[in-house]
Amino acid sequence: MPLTFTLDPSVTPGLRDGLLDLWADVSDAGGAVGFVPPVTREEIRPELVKHFVAMSEGRARLLCGHDEEGRVAAAAFLTHNTHRLMKHWVWLYTVMVHPRHQGRGYGRDLLAAAAAAARGLEGVEAIRLTCRGGLGLESFYGSCGYKEVGRIPGAIRIAPGDDRDDVIMLLPLG
Repeated sequence: MPLTFTLDPSVTPGLRDGLLDLWADVSDAGGAVGFVPPVTREEIRPELVKHFVAMSEGRARLLCGHDEEGRVAAAAFLTHNTHRLMKHWVWLYTVMVHPRHQGRGYGRDLLAAAAAAARGLEGVEAIRLTCRGGLGLESFYGSCGYKEVGRIPGAIRIAPGDDRDDVIMLLPLG
């Protein structure tokens, strides 16, 4: 059964808790969403609060996917670029699909919903994201239409002696 996606859902305690659970479960499963396992909800909470603040200030939008049981199953944040010369593209951050739902095409569905949301934003011509090298993510994003446009070798330090590339990807919306 497909996920139901909502752009800018109401931020309720249930949504907050669902996002914290999603983020922790994705991180603990090895997902490249800003943390290294093991991680707790309390470690993630300050980062989620930063996203909520950006949303309340109109700088970011939340795209949330719920499964047939109403649980948060996927999420991504679209963030407006504030530089006056770069307002024609948005950032896509913290792209997550719950491990129990992976392998069903929901990641592709999430990216398609994010592209549709971005197309609905005035003046937005592209989506830019970064991903952690060494996990095959650039191949996944590439299969969804994103193009690798840059790479910073060793920019992400997972642990001493474990540095990964920061891969920059772009999806033109035209």
